[in-house]
Amino acid sequence: MGFWKSLLLGFNSPTASAVAVAGRSLEVPDQGHGEVYTSDAATDSRIFFSTDRTLDLYELEELCSSVGWSRRPLRKVRKALQNSFLVVSMWEQRGKRRRLIGFARATSDHAFNATIWDVVVRPSSQGQGLGKALMQHTIKKLRNEDISNITLFADPHVVQFYEGLGFNPDPEGIKGMFWYPD
Repeated sequence: MGFWKSLLLGFNSPTASAVAVAGRSLEVPDQGHGEVYTSDAATDSRIFFSTDRTLDLYELEELCSSVGWSRRPLRKVRKALQNSFLVVSMWEQRGKRRRLIGFARATSDHAFNATIWDVVVRPSSQGQGLGKALMQHTIKKLRNEDISNITLFADPHVVQFYEGLGFNPDPEGIKGMFWYPD
């Protein structure tokens, strides 16, 4: 059980009420409908998170394509969203223009375990702390649902990013196993 306890190290305490993002602070409301706001009056922009599942699937796939992911059938993307325990989207709004800049989702048994999938941040928005804020928001939402075991799968080039958020490679040597169709 040591692996699962160490996995959540740093996420069992309440999340800070603000996260620094590119010199701005993200206000993290404790109550409300799952949105986090930041604004910059100089550029008339704001960044917010939403847990609304009604996303433009073409816009979501364009976001995924922007980081080099292959296209997925939209009917399967729709089904994945419908069957997810949590869907988090991150938006940038400048004036009246709103653009999807980040996304994550999680599946769960609704009691103990959740797995985070499809974490993506638009390349032009990377390096500003937004990916960290997206993950912290996602983890906070899962912890608020009393989910104690949170896992994810990471490509080798982003393992260090997730380690910085408190995720650990499996220290007990348990290996994940996968079945793929021929």
